[in-house]
Amino acid sequence: MTDQLPKGLQTHIPNVARMYDYYLGGKDHFPADREAAEKVLEVIPEVRHSARSNRAFLGRTVGFLAEAGIRQFLDIGAGLPTQNNVHQVAPGARVVYVDNDPTVLVHGRAILGKNENVTIVEGDVRRPEEILEHPDVCAAIDFDQPVGILLLAIMHFVPDQDDPLDIVATLRRAMAPGSHLVLSHVAIDARPEAAEGVTQVYDGASSPFVARTGKEIIRLFEGFDMVEPGIVNLPEWRPDPGAAVPYRDIGSYFLGGVGTVGNKR
Repeated sequence: MTDQLPKGLQTHIPNVARMYDYYLGGKDHFPADREAAEKVLEVIPEVRHSARSNRAFLGRTVGFLAEAGIRQFLDIGAGLPTQNNVHQVAPGARVVYVDNDPTVLVHGRAILGKNENVTIVEGDVRRPEEILEHPDVCAAIDFDQPVGILLLAIMHFVPDQDDPLDIVATLRRAMAPGSHLVLSHVAIDARPEAAEGVTQVYDGASSPFVARTGKEIIRLFEGFDMVEPGIVNLPEWRPDPGAAVPYRDIGSYFLGGVGTVGNKR
């Protein structure tokens, strides 16, 4: 981790973005993050695979949207920069990364530098109106034109009292026809017995983990038309030719999908 630590950074509290970086094999984490992540891995050893599957899902979905003509993206809960970021998968597109974590903001701005097509802003998915009205977001994104909004591995950190259904609905109402939502969310159907152990670890981290079933996750896509193959385990969403698709028979464990906005009445 860099010696230039962001102001207000709490290194003694496990941070979900840095834990995710640890799962991916990154280097931007502290002992508290590694200790918490290892506790999760004791309960669900396949978490590393799931994190990498989520990153690969980002690449395939953003590539799909770029081929469909989407030229502007809003990535909410973007996390620490790593390989195959949105602006790398869709070069030339306007991209706004949003996160509420000081580590993410500092590292993102340092890595991305003065890329004129990329903006990084502070924002919290639990307050979507503030994101949509942020001056830097409004300067980069034209919501009268189709936009791709990404909510990757973020909604399972939003508790029910913050009304995740309304959060997604608020974003949907701001999206022009032809826009796309990309969303991924851990599901507990395949391993319900592990949910309590994972929840306990994240209760001591920067954000709690919210255990949801596949049926609950599917509801987040209400109001969208689903792109084939619909809402599936991440490796099953349009896998690359010849790619192995693991865990086909264990049920829902990390679901994702792409929804489109039709003509509004």
